[in-house]
Amino acid sequence: MEKNQYSIFESELSVRPDDIDMFNHVHNSKYLDYVLAARYEQMDRFYGMSWEKFAEQGYGWVVSRVNIAFKRPLLMGDKMLIRTGILEINEKGCRVQFEIVNQKTGKTASDGVFDYVMIDLTTQRSCRVNEEMIAAYSI
Repeated sequence: MEKNQYSIFESELSVRPDDIDMFNHVHNSKYLDYVLAARYEQMDRFYGMSWEKFAEQGYGWVVSRVNIAFKRPLLMGDKMLIRTGILEINEKGCRVQFEIVNQKTGKTASDGVFDYVMIDLTTQRSCRVNEEMIAAYSI
């Protein structure tokens, strides 16, 4: 995994009954939901630039690529820490690393990288990330 030069932030979530698949562990698609929920919280709490603030300015972030490694299953009742941090941000978008850690075991359940691009909500097309946004997220 790439080395992070920016801050790493943590959010805590718990496995819910509707996260469980027919094999009695968390379905793989839920790991993506966990990371997106953590980033949503962290955008406001740590960067001071929430999802809603982007939308008010006419912008949004969309995922263009995800690389995820599933290392250990999460089970019903598990609590997890989702650690995320920006690896790179520039006028074209940003790359965010993540790690989901099972709090009971202290072991990594999943990790990987999300690539995001900025879109103009009116045109639904990619656009440049401005200097204010880059500065807010370069902590």
